[in-house]
Amino acid sequence: MAPLPLQRDTVQRPGTSRAGCVPGRRPASRTSLPGIPLAPSAARRFVRAALAEWTGLGVPAAVGFSDRLADDAVTVTNELVTNAVVHAGTTVDLVITLEEGGEEPSAALVLEVTDHHPARPVSGDDPAPEPEPAGAAAGELPDPAEYGRGLQLVATLADSWGITYRTGRKTVWARLPVDDWSAPPAQPEADALRRGLRAAELLAPVARRTERDDTVWDGRGAPAFLAEASDLLAGQLDEDLVAAIAGQLLVPRLADWCAIRLEAESGKSAAEPRPVQVRHRDESGAEALRAALETAPFTLPAATGSGPVPVPVPWSATRAEGAGGAPRPGCPDGAALAFRITAGGRTLGTVIVGREGDAPVPEAVSSLIEDFVRRLGLAVGAARAYTRQATISRILQRGLLPSKVADIPGVTSALVYEPSDDGVVGGDFYDIFPCPGDRWCFVLGDVQGSGPEAAVVTGLARPWLRLLSREGFGVGEVLDRLNRLLLDDAMEAAEAAALMVAAAGGQQLHDGTQPRFLSLLYGEVVPLPGGGVRCTVASAGHPLPLLLRPDGSVRPAAEPQVLLGVVEEVAYESQVFDLAPGDTLLCVTDGVTERRSGPLMFDDGDGLARALAGCAGLPADATAERLRRAVHEFAEQPPDDDVALLVLHAD
Repeated sequence: MAPLPLQRDTVQRPGTSRAGCVPGRRPASRTSLPGIPLAPSAARRFVRAALAEWTGLGVPAAVGFSDRLADDAVTVTNELVTNAVVHAGTTVDLVITLEEGGEEPSAALVLEVTDHHPARPVSGDDPAPEPEPAGAAAGELPDPAEYGRGLQLVATLADSWGITYRTGRKTVWARLPVDDWSAPPAQPEADALRRGLRAAELLAPVARRTERDDTVWDGRGAPAFLAEASDLLAGQLDEDLVAAIAGQLLVPRLADWCAIRLEAESGKSAAEPRPVQVRHRDESGAEALRAALETAPFTLPAATGSGPVPVPVPWSATRAEGAGGAPRPGCPDGAALAFRITAGGRTLGTVIVGREGDAPVPEAVSSLIEDFVRRLGLAVGAARAYTRQATISRILQRGLLPSKVADIPGVTSALVYEPSDDGVVGGDFYDIFPCPGDRWCFVLGDVQGSGPEAAVVTGLARPWLRLLSREGFGVGEVLDRLNRLLLDDAMEAAEAAALMVAAAGGQQLHDGTQPRFLSLLYGEVVPLPGGGVRCTVASAGHPLPLLLRPDGSVRPAAEPQVLLGVVEEVAYESQVFDLAPGDTLLCVTDGVTERRSGPLMFDDGDGLARALAGCAGLPADATAERLRRAVHEFAEQPPDDDVALLVLHAD
């Protein structure tokens, strides 16, 4: 996230102290986010990462960064990006700038969120500002019906803010002052601890007899609750877990009990039972509430909007039971409100919240719950989208990789394959298959990138390799022909996949369509009459295979050559060697060699060769497991790239 020179469209507001941005003079970070439910959580992470980077770089004003400033910046960003996603649905541009100026130490964070679908018509190229929100008289806030609660939160937390309209885009900016430069910087561990304590406080149980104080939601309590709740919900990728966490957030802080029912996705059987998530401040009342709702399932009319709808209270939800299960006299029913869970214009379920007693639910609390349910809908929608993507990915992965690898006579093989993300098709692939003439071929490849474009290249390369190998071409000739095919059909198919992803609203990971390069290690094995096998291998831009002898010596078994799909006129060469009984051949992808721990990589100083040397005398499966464990133990964080390694041990 390097500082970028920034050109900003601004409108100076009366009564504000906002300075213009001089390109290249102020630390700034910029990102673009797709208009999808995951955008707000990505924006929150981006803002925290920018603040952490400026602190690490020693930017002078960063000494004034406090936990409260970070929370306010994250809250404002969350609200503005959420509003842009919900109301505009376009790509969202986010810019965070650290403004420093004046003779005395003073600084401010300026957050700008731009969408590309203005809410009102704009003609001409001149800016058409909104009615003044930032410099308005005290107490004058925008009408929620027109601006939404998100901008009220911005007005509460920012010392100035405003809106700029230009043809084709709308930018909302907010300025947050950086206080007390002289204060020592907060320790990251302390910040993380405080954030963890706040999350724990939100989810912690509260004693039943504790009196609820609704006045806390009139000030900073509501924005803080919504921001922290968004973080907790957005971090979950299972919709049932999202609903369970939502119940913990609602009860008992906002309600005495709640019930959350998620509808089955379209295309699934309507008869498929969906569990109702129930939470009651008195644990003994939860089962009674669940039984009542299962007896009489709750639904809302199709025309119901996102606002609260008064509904009857299930008698078992709020009444204490007397002898024989009858309601105890004098126990009031209380009040119940229902909210529709929506995302992207689709209904995902219903939330019912209830309170005991005669007092109605305050309007401020009802509005807060409505905002919370909107975030719940975004989280459920994101979880469902992830589940669909992960399911498709698993189906694709099963089709792109062999269901089983062939057994090579005289050779024991072991394979480790760990995609870095279960929800995305990996770029690594492998294969071992027999060919005519008593030959066996093995492949370990890595397509640049991941996702649908990489899957297209993988889906073409593996069957092409089998076809070319079985036609009797030599190892070098196979790579020559595969290279020409990649420069033609695979690139066209990958471009088509990229266009389909863009048309479906998917995130573009780069500007335009780029070629998909392929690194490949391809080899041929022929059993020898006296034992062992003869190997012929070629490496095209791939980590070189390593040959381990029984005495512990290790050497590369191939020569480096150019990637496939890069140069049209290239002639690939192969190397031939014998794998004697006791010898081991190791093939890996760059997820192993480039595994990072800070600035270091696993293969620095021939680290992979040293690790392999320690496996002398081990069988194939033990060698593969020891190397896999070494790769994982090299750093505290899990691998961020696909990990694949193939071990061939001559018996």
